[in-house]
Amino acid sequence: MSLVTWMDLMEKMNNVTEFILLGLTQNVELQKFSFVVFLIVYLVTLAGNLLIMITTSTSKALETPMYFFLSYLSLIDGCCSSSMTPKMLADTLTMRKIISFRGCMTQVFAEHFFGAAEIILLTVMAYDRYVAICKPLRYTTIMSQQVCSLLVGVAWAGAFVHATIQIFFTVWLPFCGPNVIDHFMCDLNPLLKLVCMDTHTLGLFVAANSGFICLLNFLLLVVSYMVILHSLRTYSLEGRRKALSTCVSHITVVILFFVPCIFVYLRPAITFSIDKAVAVFYTMITPMLNPLIYTLRNAEVKNAIKKLWI
Repeated sequence: MSLVTWMDLMEKMNNVTEFILLGLTQNVELQKFSFVVFLIVYLVTLAGNLLIMITTSTSKALETPMYFFLSYLSLIDGCCSSSMTPKMLADTLTMRKIISFRGCMTQVFAEHFFGAAEIILLTVMAYDRYVAICKPLRYTTIMSQQVCSLLVGVAWAGAFVHATIQIFFTVWLPFCGPNVIDHFMCDLNPLLKLVCMDTHTLGLFVAANSGFICLLNFLLLVVSYMVILHSLRTYSLEGRRKALSTCVSHITVVILFFVPCIFVYLRPAITFSIDKAVAVFYTMITPMLNPLIYTLRNAEVKNAIKKLWI
Protein backbone atom coordinates (compact mmCIF):
# COMPACT_ATOMS: atom_id res chain seq x y z
CA MET A 1 0.00 0.00 0.00
CA SER A 2 1.44 3.38 -1.03
CA LEU A 3 1.83 6.27 1.39
CA VAL A 4 -0.82 8.33 -0.45
CA THR A 5 -3.33 5.45 -0.37
CA TRP A 6 -2.63 4.96 3.32
CA MET A 7 -3.26 8.67 4.01
CA ASP A 8 -6.53 8.52 2.04
CA LEU A 9 -7.66 5.50 4.07
CA MET A 10 -6.85 7.14 7.39
CA GLU A 11 -8.57 10.37 6.29
CA LYS A 12 -11.79 8.39 5.69
CA MET A 13 -11.49 6.71 9.10
CA ASN A 14 -11.08 10.05 10.90
CA ASN A 15 -13.82 12.58 11.61
CA VAL A 16 -11.39 15.32 10.57
CA THR A 17 -10.77 15.78 6.85
CA GLU A 18 -9.19 19.24 7.07
CA PHE A 19 -7.45 21.47 9.57
CA ILE A 20 -7.76 25.20 10.23
CA LEU A 21 -4.45 27.01 10.77
CA LEU A 22 -4.49 30.12 12.94
CA GLY A 23 -1.31 31.40 11.30
CA LEU A 24 1.34 33.65 12.76
CA THR A 25 -1.08 36.33 13.95
CA GLN A 26 -4.78 37.23 13.85
CA ASN A 27 -4.02 40.92 13.29
CA VAL A 28 -4.87 41.81 9.66
CA GLU A 29 -2.30 44.62 9.42
CA LEU A 30 0.42 42.38 10.83
CA GLN A 31 -0.56 39.68 8.36
CA LYS A 32 -0.01 42.10 5.46
CA PHE A 33 3.32 43.20 6.92
CA SER A 34 4.43 39.59 7.49
CA PHE A 35 3.50 38.73 3.89
CA VAL A 36 5.88 41.39 2.55
CA VAL A 37 8.68 40.49 4.99
CA PHE A 38 8.54 36.73 4.45
CA LEU A 39 8.10 37.06 0.69
CA ILE A 40 11.40 38.96 0.64
CA VAL A 41 12.98 36.35 2.94
CA TYR A 42 11.76 33.53 0.70
CA LEU A 43 13.03 35.16 -2.51
CA VAL A 44 16.42 35.85 -0.90
CA THR A 45 16.52 32.22 0.29
CA LEU A 46 15.85 30.85 -3.18
CA ALA A 47 18.30 33.27 -4.84
CA GLY A 48 21.08 32.64 -2.29
CA ASN A 49 20.84 28.87 -2.34
CA LEU A 50 20.49 28.76 -6.14
CA LEU A 51 23.59 30.95 -6.40
CA ILE A 52 25.55 28.53 -4.21
CA MET A 53 24.39 25.48 -6.20
CA ILE A 54 25.25 27.02 -9.58
CA THR A 55 28.59 28.38 -8.38
CA THR A 56 29.78 25.15 -6.74
CA SER A 57 28.71 23.01 -9.71
CA THR A 58 30.36 25.18 -12.38
CA SER A 59 33.51 26.52 -10.71
CA LYS A 60 36.68 24.45 -11.19
CA ALA A 61 38.14 25.99 -8.01
CA LEU A 62 35.32 24.51 -5.91
CA GLU A 63 35.59 20.88 -7.06
CA THR A 64 36.23 19.56 -3.55
CA PRO A 65 34.12 17.42 -1.20
CA MET A 66 33.35 20.40 1.07
CA TYR A 67 31.67 22.34 -1.73
CA PHE A 68 30.05 19.18 -3.10
CA PHE A 69 28.28 18.80 0.24
CA LEU A 70 27.58 22.54 0.42
CA SER A 71 25.68 22.38 -2.88
CA TYR A 72 23.42 19.67 -1.45
CA LEU A 73 22.95 21.66 1.76
CA SER A 74 21.72 24.57 -0.38
CA LEU A 75 19.38 22.21 -2.25
CA ILE A 76 17.93 20.95 1.04
CA ASP A 77 17.52 24.49 2.42
CA GLY A 78 15.73 25.64 -0.71
CA CYS A 79 13.41 22.62 -0.71
CA CYS A 80 12.70 22.86 3.02
CA SER A 81 11.75 26.52 2.78
CA SER A 82 9.64 25.86 -0.35
CA SER A 83 7.67 23.11 1.41
CA MET A 84 6.43 25.53 4.10
CA THR A 85 6.73 29.17 3.05
CA PRO A 86 4.42 29.39 -0.04
CA LYS A 87 1.49 27.98 1.94
CA MET A 88 2.17 30.37 4.82
CA LEU A 89 2.40 33.34 2.43
CA ALA A 90 -0.89 32.39 0.77
CA ASP A 91 -2.58 32.04 4.17
CA THR A 92 -1.58 35.56 5.23
CA LEU A 93 -3.81 36.86 2.39
CA THR A 94 -6.90 34.87 3.40
CA MET A 95 -9.17 35.02 6.44
CA ARG A 96 -9.83 31.27 6.62
CA LYS A 97 -6.62 29.25 6.52
CA ILE A 98 -7.47 25.66 5.63
CA ILE A 99 -5.24 22.68 4.88
CA SER A 100 -6.53 19.22 3.95
CA PHE A 101 -5.67 16.12 5.96
CA ARG A 102 -3.42 14.90 3.13
CA GLY A 103 -1.81 18.33 2.78
CA CYS A 104 -1.13 18.44 6.52
CA MET A 105 0.48 15.01 6.51
CA THR A 106 2.53 15.99 3.46
CA GLN A 107 3.85 19.03 5.34
CA VAL A 108 4.82 16.84 8.31
CA PHE A 109 6.61 14.42 5.98
CA ALA A 110 8.43 17.21 4.11
CA GLU A 111 9.51 18.95 7.30
CA HIS A 112 11.01 15.79 8.76
CA PHE A 113 12.45 14.56 5.47
CA PHE A 114 14.41 17.74 4.73
CA GLY A 115 15.18 18.31 8.41
CA ALA A 116 16.66 14.83 8.84
CA ALA A 117 18.57 15.17 5.55
CA GLU A 118 20.13 18.40 6.81
CA ILE A 119 21.05 16.83 10.16
CA ILE A 120 22.83 13.92 8.48
CA LEU A 121 24.50 16.15 5.89
CA LEU A 122 25.80 18.58 8.54
CA THR A 123 27.29 15.57 10.35
CA VAL A 124 28.89 14.41 7.08
CA MET A 125 30.31 17.90 6.53
CA ALA A 126 31.84 17.84 10.00
CA TYR A 127 33.43 14.48 9.19
CA ASP A 128 34.82 16.00 5.99
CA ARG A 129 36.43 18.84 7.98
CA TYR A 130 37.80 16.32 10.49
CA VAL A 131 39.50 14.27 7.75
CA ALA A 132 40.80 17.41 5.97
CA ILE A 133 42.37 18.85 9.14
CA CYS A 134 43.34 15.77 11.15
CA LYS A 135 44.35 13.45 8.26
CA PRO A 136 45.37 15.80 5.42
CA LEU A 137 47.70 13.32 3.69
CA ARG A 138 44.89 10.75 3.32
CA TYR A 139 42.13 13.26 2.60
CA THR A 140 41.79 12.67 -1.15
CA THR A 141 41.85 8.91 -0.62
CA ILE A 142 39.27 8.84 2.16
CA MET A 143 36.94 11.48 0.69
CA SER A 144 36.87 10.17 -2.87
CA GLN A 145 34.03 11.05 -5.23
CA GLN A 146 32.48 7.61 -4.70
CA VAL A 147 32.55 8.02 -0.91
CA CYS A 148 31.08 11.53 -1.10
CA SER A 149 28.25 10.35 -3.35
CA LEU A 150 27.61 7.42 -0.99
CA LEU A 151 27.44 9.75 2.03
CA VAL A 152 24.94 12.01 0.26
CA GLY A 153 22.91 8.92 -0.62
CA VAL A 154 22.97 7.88 3.03
CA ALA A 155 21.67 11.33 3.99
CA TRP A 156 18.71 11.05 1.60
CA ALA A 157 17.97 7.43 2.57
CA GLY A 158 18.21 8.13 6.30
CA ALA A 159 15.94 11.14 5.92
CA PHE A 160 13.37 9.08 4.03
CA VAL A 161 13.35 6.37 6.71
CA HIS A 162 12.99 8.94 9.51
CA ALA A 163 10.20 10.87 7.77
CA THR A 164 8.35 7.65 6.84
CA ILE A 165 8.41 6.50 10.47
CA GLN A 166 7.04 9.87 11.56
CA ILE A 167 4.27 9.94 8.98
CA PHE A 168 3.09 6.37 9.64
CA PHE A 169 3.10 7.24 13.33
CA THR A 170 1.00 10.35 12.66
CA VAL A 171 -1.60 9.24 10.10
CA TRP A 172 -3.20 6.58 12.29
CA LEU A 173 -3.78 8.98 15.19
CA PRO A 174 -7.50 9.42 15.98
CA PHE A 175 -8.66 12.99 15.25
CA CYS A 176 -12.22 13.00 16.56
CA GLY A 177 -13.40 16.57 16.16
CA PRO A 178 -11.21 19.57 17.09
CA ASN A 179 -9.31 20.67 13.99
CA VAL A 180 -7.90 24.12 14.82
CA ILE A 181 -4.09 24.23 14.84
CA ASP A 182 -2.54 27.21 16.59
CA HIS A 183 0.33 27.40 14.13
CA PHE A 184 1.13 28.50 10.57
CA MET A 185 2.00 24.93 9.50
CA CYS A 186 1.32 21.33 10.46
CA ASP A 187 3.77 20.06 13.04
CA LEU A 188 3.74 17.12 15.42
CA ASN A 189 3.29 18.85 18.78
CA PRO A 190 0.32 21.05 17.70
CA LEU A 191 -1.27 18.01 16.03
CA LEU A 192 -0.92 15.91 19.18
CA LYS A 193 -3.08 18.47 21.03
CA LEU A 194 -5.98 17.54 18.72
CA VAL A 195 -5.75 13.77 19.23
CA CYS A 196 -8.57 12.23 21.27
CA MET A 197 -6.39 9.88 23.32
CA ASP A 198 -3.64 10.11 25.91
CA THR A 199 -0.57 11.58 24.19
CA HIS A 200 2.05 11.08 26.91
CA THR A 201 3.55 7.99 25.27
CA LEU A 202 3.23 9.59 21.84
CA GLY A 203 5.13 12.63 23.08
CA LEU A 204 7.93 10.38 24.31
CA PHE A 205 8.08 8.76 20.86
CA VAL A 206 8.41 12.18 19.20
CA ALA A 207 11.15 13.14 21.65
CA ALA A 208 12.98 9.87 20.94
CA ASN A 209 12.61 9.84 17.16
CA SER A 210 13.26 13.55 16.57
CA GLY A 211 14.60 15.30 19.65
CA PHE A 212 17.08 12.63 20.69
CA ILE A 213 18.41 12.36 17.13
CA CYS A 214 18.98 16.13 17.11
CA LEU A 215 20.70 16.05 20.48
CA LEU A 216 22.86 13.01 19.67
CA ASN A 217 24.08 14.48 16.39
CA PHE A 218 24.68 17.87 18.00
CA LEU A 219 26.84 16.31 20.74
CA LEU A 220 28.68 14.28 18.09
CA LEU A 221 29.39 17.48 16.17
CA VAL A 222 30.58 19.27 19.32
CA VAL A 223 33.02 16.44 20.08
CA SER A 224 34.28 16.36 16.48
CA TYR A 225 35.02 20.07 16.51
CA MET A 226 36.76 19.81 19.85
CA VAL A 227 39.06 17.20 18.25
CA ILE A 228 39.54 19.45 15.22
CA LEU A 229 40.39 22.51 17.31
CA HIS A 230 42.85 20.43 19.34
CA SER A 231 44.54 19.27 16.12
CA LEU A 232 44.95 22.85 14.89
CA ARG A 233 47.63 23.49 17.52
CA THR A 234 50.22 21.90 15.22
CA TYR A 235 49.28 24.12 12.24
CA SER A 236 51.00 27.32 11.19
CA LEU A 237 49.25 30.61 11.87
CA GLU A 238 48.09 30.92 8.26
CA GLY A 239 46.97 27.28 8.10
CA ARG A 240 45.12 27.67 11.39
CA ARG A 241 43.37 30.82 10.14
CA LYS A 242 42.21 29.15 6.91
CA ALA A 243 40.98 26.03 8.70
CA LEU A 244 39.16 28.06 11.33
CA SER A 245 37.46 30.14 8.63
CA THR A 246 35.64 27.12 7.17
CA CYS A 247 35.04 25.55 10.60
CA VAL A 248 33.49 28.69 12.09
CA SER A 249 31.02 28.91 9.18
CA HIS A 250 29.99 25.29 9.70
CA ILE A 251 29.73 25.64 13.49
CA THR A 252 27.51 28.72 13.06
CA VAL A 253 25.17 26.83 10.73
CA VAL A 254 25.08 23.85 13.12
CA ILE A 255 24.10 26.05 16.07
CA LEU A 256 21.42 27.92 14.07
CA PHE A 257 19.85 24.63 13.00
CA PHE A 258 20.26 22.32 15.98
CA VAL A 259 19.33 24.63 18.87
CA PRO A 260 15.76 25.28 17.59
CA CYS A 261 15.42 21.59 16.66
CA ILE A 262 16.38 20.45 20.16
CA PHE A 263 14.13 23.09 21.77
CA VAL A 264 11.05 22.03 19.77
CA TYR A 265 11.39 18.24 19.80
CA LEU A 266 13.36 17.24 22.90
CA ARG A 267 10.50 17.80 25.33
CA PRO A 268 7.06 16.37 26.20
CA ALA A 269 4.15 16.90 23.78
CA ILE A 270 3.39 20.45 24.86
CA THR A 271 3.37 23.73 22.95
CA PHE A 272 4.65 27.17 23.91
CA SER A 273 3.75 30.60 22.54
CA ILE A 274 7.32 30.99 21.27
CA ASP A 275 7.05 27.85 19.09
CA LYS A 276 5.80 29.83 16.10
CA ALA A 277 8.79 32.17 16.21
CA VAL A 278 11.17 29.21 16.56
CA ALA A 279 9.50 27.48 13.59
CA VAL A 280 9.86 30.64 11.50
CA PHE A 281 13.54 30.66 12.39
CA TYR A 282 14.40 27.10 11.33
CA THR A 283 12.06 26.89 8.30
CA MET A 284 12.69 30.36 6.82
CA ILE A 285 15.45 32.36 8.48
CA THR A 286 18.13 29.65 8.76
CA PRO A 287 17.81 28.56 5.09
CA MET A 288 18.24 32.22 4.14
CA LEU A 289 21.28 32.74 6.39
CA ASN A 290 23.21 29.60 5.40
CA PRO A 291 24.33 30.87 1.96
CA LEU A 292 25.28 34.24 3.48
CA ILE A 293 27.32 32.58 6.23
CA TYR A 294 29.24 30.34 3.84
CA THR A 295 29.74 33.15 1.31
CA LEU A 296 30.74 36.04 3.58
CA ARG A 297 33.29 34.00 5.55
CA ASN A 298 34.75 32.07 2.61
CA ALA A 299 37.18 33.77 0.24
CA GLU A 300 37.13 30.83 -2.20
CA VAL A 301 33.35 31.03 -2.65
CA LYS A 302 33.42 34.82 -2.99
CA ASN A 303 36.16 34.65 -5.63
CA ALA A 304 34.31 31.92 -7.54
CA ILE A 305 31.11 33.99 -7.51
CA LYS A 306 33.00 37.04 -8.80
CA LYS A 307 34.60 35.05 -11.65
CA LEU A 308 31.32 33.42 -12.59
CA TRP A 309 28.91 36.33 -12.33
CA ILE A 310 30.96 39.55 -12.63
